[in-house]
Amino acid sequence: MRSLLRTLERATLRDIALVCLADALVGASFGAISVSGGLPLWVPVAMSVLVFAGGSQFAAVGIVLSGGGVLAAVVTGLVLNARLLPFGFTVADALDGPLWRRLLGAQLLTDESVAFTLLQPDPKRRRAAYWVCGLALFLIWNASVLAGALAGGLIGDTDALGLDAAFPAVLLALVLPSLTDRRTRTAALTGAAVAVAATPFVPAGLSVLLALAGLLFAGRPAADAGAAAAGAASAATASAAEGEGEGEGEPRPLAEEVH
Repeated sequence: MRSLLRTLERATLRDIALVCLADALVGASFGAISVSGGLPLWVPVAMSVLVFAGGSQFAAVGIVLSGGGVLAAVVTGLVLNARLLPFGFTVADALDGPLWRRLLGAQLLTDESVAFTLLQPDPKRRRAAYWVCGLALFLIWNASVLAGALAGGLIGDTDALGLDAAFPAVLLALVLPSLTDRRTRTAALTGAAVAVAATPFVPAGLSVLLALAGLLFAGRPAADAGAAAAGAASAATASAAEGEGEGEGEPRPLAEEVH
C-alpha cells in the first residue's frame, strides 16, 4: 500500500481524501435512514459490503421503505449499476494479476475510482489510483454506514435532521454531471415526467423502471450525425473533383506524362 501511495502525487491523494470525506457523510446518512426506516441493522451493512454502490443502495432501500417490492428494488439497482459495465473496460489495465486480485478489484469499481484512474497519465499511476481510491472508499463507506446505522437506532426520526433529503440529493448528484449533453437531458427529463405521471397509478418502485421510456426520446447519437455529415461532405468533394476532371478532359497515359 505504501508503494501505491508513493506513486501518486500529493494533489491526487488530497482529492481522494476529500471524496472519501464526502462519501463518509453520505454513507452515514444511508445507514441512519435505513435503520430508522425500519430495516434491521444488518441490511444496510450487508448491502454496503456486498453491493458497494451508493446510488443503487439508496434507490433500492428507498423503494423498499416506500412500500415497493424487493424485485423492483433489485431491478432498479441493476439498472443503475449497468453503467459500471463500460467503466470496467476502460480501467481493465489496472486490474492485472491473478484471478482473486481481479475479482477483488472488480468489487472496488465505482464512479470515483474510475474517474481518478482515467486522470492518470501512465499505467503505473492508473493502477495506483484505482487501488488507493477503491480501497479507501470501500473502508470509509462501510465504516460510515455502520456508524450511521448504529446512530439511526438512537435518532429515531431522521426527518427532523433533514436526512430524508439524502435519497433524492444523492441520486440528483449522480445525474447532474450528465445533463450537459442534450440527448441525455432530453431522455432524463422525459423519463422523469413519465415516472411522476405514473406514480399515483402503479406500485411503488415501478415508476422508476417506467422512467426508462425516456431513452426512446434520446435521438440519434451525435457521433452518428457527425459521421453522416462527414460522409456527405466527402461525397460532395468527390463529386466536385470528378466534375473538374471531366472539364479538363481525359487523363493522359502515364508514358506520355513521363516523356
